[in-house]
Amino acid sequence: MNMDFLQKSVPGRIIQHLAFWGLSWYILVHVFSSSSEIQPTDRIYTLVFLLTIALGVYVNLVILIPCFLNRGKYLIYGVLLVACIFAGTMLNQLTFTHLIDFFLPGYYFISYFRFADILKFMVAFIGITSLFKLSKGYFLLVETRSQLMQLQKERSEAELQALRAQVNPHFLFNSLNSIYGLVLRKSDKAPETILKLSDLLRYILYETRRDRVPLASELDHMLDYIGLQKIRSGPNATFDVKINGEPGTREIAPLLFLPLIENSFKHGIKGDTGPAFVTVVWTIDERSILFVAENNKGQAEDIHDDDRHGIGLENLRKRLAMTYPGKHRFEISETENRFKAELLIFTENET
Repeated sequence: MNMDFLQKSVPGRIIQHLAFWGLSWYILVHVFSSSSEIQPTDRIYTLVFLLTIALGVYVNLVILIPCFLNRGKYLIYGVLLVACIFAGTMLNQLTFTHLIDFFLPGYYFISYFRFADILKFMVAFIGITSLFKLSKGYFLLVETRSQLMQLQKERSEAELQALRAQVNPHFLFNSLNSIYGLVLRKSDKAPETILKLSDLLRYILYETRRDRVPLASELDHMLDYIGLQKIRSGPNATFDVKINGEPGTREIAPLLFLPLIENSFKHGIKGDTGPAFVTVVWTIDERSILFVAENNKGQAEDIHDDDRHGIGLENLRKRLAMTYPGKHRFEISETENRFKAELLIFTENET
């Protein structure tokens, strides 16, 4: 039988209680025995003794702890607990001095203990059983919190996967448009572009499923993406792409730079009929990765501000909040002719 089921089911709890009282009876019957050999009267006396103790124990477990202690009514609980202990002690004495003759007339029993001695037994049993109940409640609370944390983690991971999935269709749509234009012009660059797109899709579909990817690999694929976008750019466009510093063995959450690079080309190169530019710079040091993307503001009719400030960047903000909480800074600034995005990620504690 599964132990978790045994602990949580009603029969399981009954077995636990019976085991506790059975062990208590076995120990006390040897303590109470007046000779080396256990007599039937010793067994009966111990059983009756424990029954009077058990009444006070269950009043505490079933009524006092749930109704008062667990609700923070500590003073009332303390007063009632003291009253319960004294009432149980008095019941024990009353049972052996008067009541037992009515239930067991064939036996002659007297109380072996003084009031103070019975009081100690009552305190000991109520104390032990209270600790068992409270410790069980504590472990159940820890287990519940652990389950909630696991559910929260699974929910966050599912949400993060959904946010990543939002990147892929947008990226694929734009890339296919580029290839379509090359094919229409019967450009010799079309096969090369298809190969770049194939490599990028493989990276996005398979390698970015992990929480972290090598920074060097991420940069290589971003450079490939920039190369793909350059193919469809006009002769008047200028590009400045730099990587300052060495990625080394650093790792990073995947596809954080892609929407910003994509925006630069979409709103700069595509949206302008005159001189256009895109500047993309990574600066890597021991503590952080600084990414800066800057472009001219295009004037084409199909470029809208709601794209620039809409789904793509909101998606990125959510991903950053989930993957680098308190360890990133993302800022956007723009003038009449320029748009600039800066993303700073602190990675000194990343493993």
